[in-house]
Amino acid sequence: MNKPLVKVSIRAENERMILEAAEAVFAEQGFGGATTAAIATRAGVPKANLHYYFPTKAALYRAVIERVLTAWLAAASSFDQSDDPREALSRYIGAKMDLARSMPLGSQIWASEIMRGAPFIQDFLETTLADWVESRSRIVRRWIGEGKLRPIEPRYLFYMIWATTQHYANAAHEISTIENGNSLDDSKFELARRQVIETIVEGLIAR
Repeated sequence: MNKPLVKVSIRAENERMILEAAEAVFAEQGFGGATTAAIATRAGVPKANLHYYFPTKAALYRAVIERVLTAWLAAASSFDQSDDPREALSRYIGAKMDLARSMPLGSQIWASEIMRGAPFIQDFLETTLADWVESRSRIVRRWIGEGKLRPIEPRYLFYMIWATTQHYANAAHEISTIENGNSLDDSKFELARRQVIETIVEGLIAR
């Protein structure tokens, strides 16, 4: 009775290990420099097992990209859970800050891919991301129409949120250098998180 569940659990765990290893190797070596052999070694699985789950390096790379994009888009579930823009935006920005800390390599891979003209994920940008931006923008426009937010262009708001929150992942070395060689500890990161939320949200709320 439990065998199918065990099989699913094993598959999920193997995929998780491979994706985490791939994220690290792609972040270190880039797509061109990374090899599935190196990723399999990092994951602790035979190369044949890796190709069972991900037939090609490109398929694995796209899976890594999709993983981080899915997490980013899910962070905006607060837009559907609250009609208070202060709460919804604060939760979204806070979640994006948390993801910058918990998934920094994924953010760095995404940034590198975008800077190269998105050769592997242009379809994501034109469909999944574009649809998400439009759906969230409609909510922001409604809040503006209801007098809850200052008149703004929603797309530019999202660009600002992405740039600010992902900076804490993409520029982690720069930040640690300025912080005398130390990464932000929990208390400093929480201060940064709170300050980013307050600066953006309080500048948007209609008075």
